[in-house]
Amino acid sequence: MDFRSDNVAGVAPEIMAAVTAANSGTAAAYGDDAVSARLDDVYSALFETEVRVFPVVTGTVANALAVSILTPPYGAVYTHRDGHLNTDECGAPELFTGGAKLAAVAGEYGKIDLAALRQALQTSGQGFVHAAQPACVSLTQATEMGAVYTADEIAAIAALAREWNMAVHMDGARFANAVAASGASPAELTWRAGVDVLSFGATKNGALAAEAIVLFRVALADDLAFRHKRAGQLLSKMRFVSAQLEAYVADGLWLRLAGHANDLARALAEGLAAIPGARLVGPSTANEIFVDLPEQVIDALKDEGFQYYGWPEPWQHSTTIRLVTRHDMEAAEVAHFLARARSLC
Repeated sequence: MDFRSDNVAGVAPEIMAAVTAANSGTAAAYGDDAVSARLDDVYSALFETEVRVFPVVTGTVANALAVSILTPPYGAVYTHRDGHLNTDECGAPELFTGGAKLAAVAGEYGKIDLAALRQALQTSGQGFVHAAQPACVSLTQATEMGAVYTADEIAAIAALAREWNMAVHMDGARFANAVAASGASPAELTWRAGVDVLSFGATKNGALAAEAIVLFRVALADDLAFRHKRAGQLLSKMRFVSAQLEAYVADGLWLRLAGHANDLARALAEGLAAIPGARLVGPSTANEIFVDLPEQVIDALKDEGFQYYGWPEPWQHSTTIRLVTRHDMEAAEVAHFLARARSLC
């Protein structure tokens, strides 16, 4: 009955088994172990191009470090106004870039609107010494509203960024859900569309504590290596993080886990759409559902023990709630929520 977030989920058994296996014997420290050494090849195969992989333990540091190698201290990172980078990183991007500015851009359902981005760049003061200089665009995939950028949408934004000599970062905390929902390949949703650096999320989708910064511009690796260490992310026992990242993508596990969460979200959305008094908000493409319900129903569901968050937070006057499905959620949880919501409505 817990729909608060995919962060509340447990660890996938396959990933826990990989951590246990990595616990056998000794291994070289600071990423010089055999598992960590395989990651570049594993992820190069996954993305169908040469990449460099830097394991980290939180999404916050993945995003902050990623934009730091793309943005000088006097630069500006253009991101959606509701994007995690702008609303939920407690100033980490500004800290790691040495003071770069975050520029918020509007757009429906968490997607950066191309026209709004173009207008923002046209008034940015590029070349004007008194203005922060456009350096990077950051896309959240899937977005905070559960929408998924198509490959064509990413390519259009990336093309505009190139016109302004800017790099493209992707916050992929729910990248697995986006890939599973879209049917596009990891390559099509990243470097083939113009993405330079990806924050590749695993923790929300079955890992214990593992994210990766994936460099498609491999020339950035030398710079990132020092930033990675300076940020405290070159773990002495890196094998335990690397083992999670390797197991996560082995035999398509990451997409099976995400696909399960997406399937439950789709069933939840379809069930809610059929309930009088319930109104879906947003596209519900991945594993996040936003629904408007009568206030009495929201209160009654809470009283019965269902857990979820209002949207947006803080939740004082909204009748919209967010429901997130997880890789380890059972279909019975969705069915129970729908039955009670239907009855109460």
